[in-house]
Amino acid sequence: MIVGIGGTTRESSSTERALRYCLDVVAELGGETVLLAATDLELPIYAPERAERHPRAVRLVEALRRADGVIISTPGYHGGMSGMVKNALDYAEDLRGDERPYLDERPVGCIVCAYGWQATTTTLVGLRSVVHALRGWPTPLGVAVNSAEPIWRDDGSLADEGVTSQLRMLASQVLEFVTRSRAPMLGETGMVPAHGDD
Repeated sequence: MIVGIGGTTRESSSTERALRYCLDVVAELGGETVLLAATDLELPIYAPERAERHPRAVRLVEALRRADGVIISTPGYHGGMSGMVKNALDYAEDLRGDERPYLDERPVGCIVCAYGWQATTTTLVGLRSVVHALRGWPTPLGVAVNSAEPIWRDDGSLADEGVTSQLRMLASQVLEFVTRSRAPMLGETGMVPAHGDD
């Protein structure tokens, strides 16, 4: 089950469109998906000292708890991810006591959309750092989308072949990591047994 987190408060933002496209690819490849975007992420500021949680926050934490992988899509705001997305990720602190704390053992695909290349790349580096801090495994590919360029058609579909290819690859990498992490270990050391050792 792959959980998608991201978007903006603006309906049909590039950030949410890119996330939806990735989740569609995951579904096409046989994965189950959950999308948490826009109003799903309009949450109270995370306060670790408070026990009560908004119903949307409970849904977010439960989705992350069940997730085999995560895809995060954020706009680049002044060199960093949006406060809405960062606040949502802060709720992962509620998983600290779990058997799999935070995003441990989970692949995380990272997407950043911004008006200009500098904002996309600096935000992508910051997002990957947050994923590392949450013990997640960022996929080798992170996707930076420059929304100053003609990425989308009037009907909302992707027009840029390069972005299309990268988003498909990111979705594939998340699923591939999940599949590999579930493969049975080969021998007690995780290595292929030598001849005569079976």
